[in-house]
Amino acid sequence: MRAMVMVRPGVGSLEQRDLELPVPGDGELAVRVLACGVCRTDLHLVDGELPDPVVPVIPGHEIVGLVDSVGAGVDTFRVGDRVGIPWLGWSCGACAACRGGRENLCRHARFTGYQINGGYAERAIADARFCFHLPARYDDVHAAPLLCAGLIGYRAYRMAGPGTRVGLYGFGAAAHLIAQVALGQSREVYAFVSPGDQQALAFARELGVTWAGTSRESPPVPLDCAIIFAPVGALVPEALSRTSPGGVVVCAGIHMSDIPSFPYRLLWEERVVRSVANLTREDATEFLALAGALPLQTHVQPYALVDANRALSDLRAGRLNGAAVLVP
Repeated sequence: MRAMVMVRPGVGSLEQRDLELPVPGDGELAVRVLACGVCRTDLHLVDGELPDPVVPVIPGHEIVGLVDSVGAGVDTFRVGDRVGIPWLGWSCGACAACRGGRENLCRHARFTGYQINGGYAERAIADARFCFHLPARYDDVHAAPLLCAGLIGYRAYRMAGPGTRVGLYGFGAAAHLIAQVALGQSREVYAFVSPGDQQALAFARELGVTWAGTSRESPPVPLDCAIIFAPVGALVPEALSRTSPGGVVVCAGIHMSDIPSFPYRLLWEERVVRSVANLTREDATEFLALAGALPLQTHVQPYALVDANRALSDLRAGRLNGAAVLVP
């Protein structure tokens, strides 16, 4: 099979390689990849910003594919089923976090495209317990962003609480999906983009957000909560300054630049700053059911598999509206 492989972290690019077809073990699926989303986490991986990756590794954790073969003991999928493979690829099931419904915090967890070979390839292997049936209303390319931009975005959205006025900092793959979820639930959405990014500003307004401006602007009303998708630590005090007493600021990325010091008055009045780490299978089940009932417009830009480096470069440079998706 053809695959795009990270041979050494920090180089910022992948190597094209021809590899032996992988074979599923007990409890696993072999999947022919139909589409794989390009996530900012993949960019952090190849840029050397994530610790201790398996090397070499095939990135990609927004995988849509067809089951080619099934390992022993699998009764939840059959050959020919379309499946989604997300970031969380395995957890131990025995630690306190797993037993407490927080498998996203399992210290032994393994992640697709990081410790497990992912979807920047023509074939992938996955633990069947961590794969999901996908809503039929989305084709392969448009379903791919649901598997991380959607899932992690949805977990961050839930952690932000029930407030009516939702701020979204960084209007990319995740924010454009969560904005639609919030608007579909009759909440107000305030979109913040990088200063000078007129393309993102227009994109947010096209989706019908309540208000859109730059990250340096004050929204017309205080926010009940804010979700920071951009990996910029300076946005934490900025977002805090825009929230009402009791407001929640959620940091949704796996990597963020350092948060600068800020005065206590920004945190006072029971404001909360929290991070979101990974996802659980419960998150996936809930969000994919919601996506099936609430049609979401996933804005995508397809790339050939061999153009993975160009897709990563476009993401790094902010040249994307919506999500890049690799198509083998």
